[in-house]
Amino acid sequence: MVLLRFLEKVVKCMFDEFIAQIDEKWHEAFVKLMVTIEENLPEGFEKSLDRNMLAYSIPLATYSKGYHVTPNTPLPFIAIAPQKRHLALYHMGIYSDPELLEWFQQAYAKAVPTKLNMGKSCIRWTSTKHIPYELIGQLCEKMTPKQWIQLYENQIER
Repeated sequence: MVLLRFLEKVVKCMFDEFIAQIDEKWHEAFVKLMVTIEENLPEGFEKSLDRNMLAYSIPLATYSKGYHVTPNTPLPFIAIAPQKRHLALYHMGIYSDPELLEWFQQAYAKAVPTKLNMGKSCIRWTSTKHIPYELIGQLCEKMTPKQWIQLYENQIER
């Protein structure tokens, strides 16, 4: 029990240090995105640090197959990253589910006055003025870990 509390403190310290080093240009928006994700993401995802990103994944204890690209690692789902020229949110569900992508693109167009800057799974904001936090919260609620695993497995079987 003492070891578990110690490990929890170490992990919290790692997150705090990561967040503290974020450029002030992105800091407030990054924290607000993190809080939005954590308040709306269904139970079962686990927060971690992965390649200068705050990631929310399905732990190996839940999905032992893990991520096929990097064996023995949790299955990634959402990540947020402060980049030099933008703030990025990566959402693997949007990448894998055309209906979810279409919903998001339409909802974004209604909610935000600026054009959506997006790659396959990456949503980029070069300004923090128009980040649709409420919409990001709705996006987070749309897929449970069980649904993500099923969709993921269907995608890699192709």
